[in-house]
Amino acid sequence: LAARGCAVCTVTCAREPDGPIKEDLQKAVCRLRGLDQVVMRFQVDPELLGGFVLEIQGVTYDYSVKGRLNRLAQGLEDAAGGDGLEDLIQSMRNTIQGFQPGEDRSETGRVQEVGDGIATVSGLDRAVYGELVELETGVRGMVMNLTRDSVGVVLLGSEAGIREGTLVRRTGRPADVPVGDKMVGRVVDALGNPIDGLGPIETTERRPIEHEASGVISREPVNVPLQTGILAIDAMVPIGRGQRELIIGDRQTGKTAIAVDTILNQKGQNVICIYVAIGQKASSVARIRDTLKKYGAMDYSIILSATASDSAPLQYIAPYAGAAIGEYFMSQGKDVLIIYDDLSKHAVAYRTLSLLLKRSPGREAYPGDVFYLHSRLLERACRLTKEYGGGSMTALPIIETQAGDVSAYIPTNVISITDGQIYLETDLFFSGQRPAVNVGLSVSRVGGAAQTRAIKKTAGTLRIDLARFRELEVFTQFASDLDAATQQTLDHGRRLLELLKQPLYHPMSMSRQAVVLYAATNGLVDDVPLEEVREFVLGFAQEMENEHAEVMEEIESTGNLSGPAIETIRSVLGDYKKRVSAAWQA
Repeated sequence: LAARGCAVCTVTCAREPDGPIKEDLQKAVCRLRGLDQVVMRFQVDPELLGGFVLEIQGVTYDYSVKGRLNRLAQGLEDAAGGDGLEDLIQSMRNTIQGFQPGEDRSETGRVQEVGDGIATVSGLDRAVYGELVELETGVRGMVMNLTRDSVGVVLLGSEAGIREGTLVRRTGRPADVPVGDKMVGRVVDALGNPIDGLGPIETTERRPIEHEASGVISREPVNVPLQTGILAIDAMVPIGRGQRELIIGDRQTGKTAIAVDTILNQKGQNVICIYVAIGQKASSVARIRDTLKKYGAMDYSIILSATASDSAPLQYIAPYAGAAIGEYFMSQGKDVLIIYDDLSKHAVAYRTLSLLLKRSPGREAYPGDVFYLHSRLLERACRLTKEYGGGSMTALPIIETQAGDVSAYIPTNVISITDGQIYLETDLFFSGQRPAVNVGLSVSRVGGAAQTRAIKKTAGTLRIDLARFRELEVFTQFASDLDAATQQTLDHGRRLLELLKQPLYHPMSMSRQAVVLYAATNGLVDDVPLEEVREFVLGFAQEMENEHAEVMEEIESTGNLSGPAIETIRSVLGDYKKRVSAAWQA
């Protein structure tokens, strides 16, 4: 029909029209669409009340009474935002007086088949990839597949009531989420709707979930530290604002705990934290929210949750929605920390969608563009120059490995995208070394540029000392007689490992880290009994905070360890060691 300059037109009327009206409609449609001939199909729907609805070439013209009433009702609903009764009455009066009962023209299509959260729609000839569409049931969807005869739409809601023939309407805008300062302190779903029972969120702006990453010209070098409060990470695997640092390890090795500790440590640092839960249990997300609330971290945090009970499309868009919210704050010059927990489940959700959309499977059944899936997400994290707002977004993606296999498809993808990784080892975790950071496999490609001078000065030899200890420990585990130098190296390494142990939800301030590291790396605690080392060093740090608060404040504010500060540390350490040595002997 199209090749002959013809088209099929479906006309739905409130009652059956007579012959002359059908002929007039056919001529009018030909003039309207510039066609030589139109094949007319008539349907009767009494619910239209009057008028008719015309569908042709993917465009719907609504001249029905029902459609006009719906548009009037929508206008009245939009106008019902006044503060008082008089404002409400006046706004409704203006809406009714200014109402134009003309046509409602929209581009529409019809559902061909639906199942597993995927709808195949015909008629949306001008649909764009990533565009938001609305179904007549009220559910929204996102276009994710474009073929010659149909489009594949992933449903962002329930498919109840959707069947063959359901009307689908284009919106002409990409899938987006609401953003605004009011979202801070709230728990929202992947579409930005509140799910914490605290009422609606008043936002006036929306941002597309898919957005091109900032260019090279607009980026600033990463050289401002983002302290995690975890000694092992801040000393050896530093993270800078605008960096992308991967947290990787088997399940139940403390990956989420590191992320939560990092959020807790941002208190008072003017950093907005966004925790994106992908495929987690709802109880786990609730537990994290309670922890953040208990320590006062929800005052500067947002939790975006797409739990395991949510559909694959919602789990797929969740990290992009979180990045859109973070970019809103970054554009205002603020620093943002965003955590994706975890991208392994995100890749599985995308694989599910791709297979349902009949895309070709590749390695491990993932589609060929799964690398692009995470690269376009993580590239959005950066630090902007002053000309572009000066904000930053630091990303901490989490990847779960199977039996420590970091050479699997998704782990190697994300390792190659990020600026370093923190590898958590199962054997270390179960041996009591927590956080179970493997120093050999963990690396930060930003390095000392993201450290304060105090930490850089005191932690300079820490990684080398631990590496030497690991090597000697392997070779001497069966030896009985060791020379004094080897024994001293082993004792020093054991004390360093003991100091790196840190309980949950107890982040350490930068000044306290500097004091602890100075005492440890300079061998000032090598004469302390191994089982007393941790308690001794923490007690000494507390002594410094109580008796020499001005020194600790100087280290915290300047980020440097001055000569007088070092002399004070050595003096206080000597006096403190004399006081507690009697307890060791007892």
